[in-house]
Amino acid sequence: MTTVTLSNKEIYAGNLILVNAKYPVQCVDGKDLTPAAAEFPNILMMRKAANVFQFIFEKIGCSNEIVPVSGYRSANEQTKIYENSCQENGEDFTRKFVALPNHSEHQTGLAIDLGLKKDEIDFICPEFPYEGVCDKFRRIAPLYGFIERYPSGKEQITGIAHEPWHFRYVGYPHSQIMIEKKLTLEEYIDFIKQFPDDGKHLLTHMNEKSIEVFYVMAAKGEKTTFSMPEKSVYLVSGNNIDGFIVTLWRNRNESY
Repeated sequence: MTTVTLSNKEIYAGNLILVNAKYPVQCVDGKDLTPAAAEFPNILMMRKAANVFQFIFEKIGCSNEIVPVSGYRSANEQTKIYENSCQENGEDFTRKFVALPNHSEHQTGLAIDLGLKKDEIDFICPEFPYEGVCDKFRRIAPLYGFIERYPSGKEQITGIAHEPWHFRYVGYPHSQIMIEKKLTLEEYIDFIKQFPDDGKHLLTHMNEKSIEVFYVMAAKGEKTTFSMPEKSVYLVSGNNIDGFIVTLWRNRNESY
């Protein structure tokens, strides 16, 4: 086994950070942003999310039917959008569909709003129905790490109204687990805490790989340590609250 040491500041970074009304964005430097699609150079995402998004678009051939509407936003941009929506649509409407500045997923660079390609597209509530190419994107997206972030019936949990156009990159296999278990990101963060690093891990499979997912609570102080198999392939994300979610890939014939 080998020891992994993390700075507790890393709690606030990674694919699985939870950003909502309760947990604000803590650290986004905006340095690794790139266009979500070449045709829309001003709509940006974190590079890892943008690469996957472009792959999905190419796979289903929907670039002539679906367009990105909004990606990364700075705190200043989010403030302007919130204030403008309040003036144009009223405060009640805005609270349902627009997150407060520093509490928006768009500030992470991991979220994107999509809409049907039309002459006029509503910036706040673009049309993205549960049929045709839009639903094809929605069904395929979790296989590559994207989820529909604000589903119907979960408004009391997410704090945001149903938004069929808003997608969030969380990475695979988390996206697929969330869809299969019908969990929002809020619920998934709590769910993973049932699988601590020193206990039973959540296990899933992909091709010839077994994937383990587990939670590491942040230690008091500046650093957290935990053990991993030698030369293992793994990814760590903070949850933006109190710890880390670790994803470990193994060959199926490896012992546990």
